[in-house]
Amino acid sequence: MDDRNTGPLAGFTVGVTAARRADELIALLRRRGAAVLHAPALRIVPLADDSELLAATKELIACPPDVAVATTAIGFRGWVEAADGWGVGEQLLDTLRSTELLARGPKVKGAIRAAGLVEEWSPDSESLAEVLDRLLSAGVAGRRIALQLHGEPLPGFVEALRAGGAEVVVVPVYRWMAPEDLAPLDRLLDAIVGGGVDAVGFTSAPAAASLLSRAEERGMREAVLDALRAGGPLTACVGPVTALPLQALGVDTVQPERFRLGPLVQLLCRELPGRARVLPVAGHRLEIRGHAVLLDEELRPVPPAGMALLRSLARRPGWVVARAELLRALPGAGRDEHAVETAMARLRAALGAPGLIQTVVKRGYRLSLDAGGEEKYGQLPQDAAVTARGVLG
Repeated sequence: MDDRNTGPLAGFTVGVTAARRADELIALLRRRGAAVLHAPALRIVPLADDSELLAATKELIACPPDVAVATTAIGFRGWVEAADGWGVGEQLLDTLRSTELLARGPKVKGAIRAAGLVEEWSPDSESLAEVLDRLLSAGVAGRRIALQLHGEPLPGFVEALRAGGAEVVVVPVYRWMAPEDLAPLDRLLDAIVGGGVDAVGFTSAPAAASLLSRAEERGMREAVLDALRAGGPLTACVGPVTALPLQALGVDTVQPERFRLGPLVQLLCRELPGRARVLPVAGHRLEIRGHAVLLDEELRPVPPAGMALLRSLARRPGWVVARAELLRALPGAGRDEHAVETAMARLRAALGAPGLIQTVVKRGYRLSLDAGGEEKYGQLPQDAAVTARGVLG
């Protein structure tokens, strides 16, 4: 059976902004039924070509730090591998052996030990805040501290160390740049504004900043922010550091308790179905998702125009919605009310079950809300309530 028709994310479209590990995230989403719009917001500077990383590495070898903080396993491994490629790998390891080496968490500890080193200390919480507390409580005045970054800033961390009197050497492993091909990112921005995506996932703070930077270049930054602020696509971030640039602009975000791709996908599996509209219509369970509906647990894709009509009807289930109002809901329909009839015919064909949507002659259309539905969704006008009980045809 096709997972796209059965998974918890079936019928939803998720935008993925990741560059690194994007294939893994996309596979997890598709396995759970989602349609994915992949729009890398960044590209990674190849380590072998990264002059800034090489310069920082040589600086540390020439003048070893008192403390080195490793923040990510993949970043630490990449740093050591890059140093090997430049012919200074052993020198870097010798430098790190002579320093107090702190690891952010268990995965980083594993990478450190795989390199033949031993960490001085690591928090069980994987919290950089705990690492910072340890450093500050021990006193950092006059100490030289190397901080291995992994493509994203650590707000407040470097500033706090410098305020305490430390000399901080930043080691920028995996720096980001804007993508060479901007077309996928532009498609995602258009989908955010146009309602074509149900969630946008971010796995790094620079990706969020890059997406908004591109939106500004296109003159649509405020439109994108308005869509994200106004209950449009769900904004899902892998962790609080990633969420900071968006939250600072008034965008509500959700994050998993564990800052990993798997928990991020699990969070989407809970949140998106919870946002879907579920209605009892003509003896069926109708669940309205992003680009499809679940009709009695069977996924039925619906064209964009049909989905626009269905959402308009579902805002007032059982009530008559005039053709003129439905016409306004159709994207690019102009003033021809025949466009409503055409889109309605295609919507009914996509739903595949008779009687879900009733035509009210000379007035418009309405969903055939089941008896009792008015208790859940509010008192209906008398003719709507009668129709909902199947009295009118």
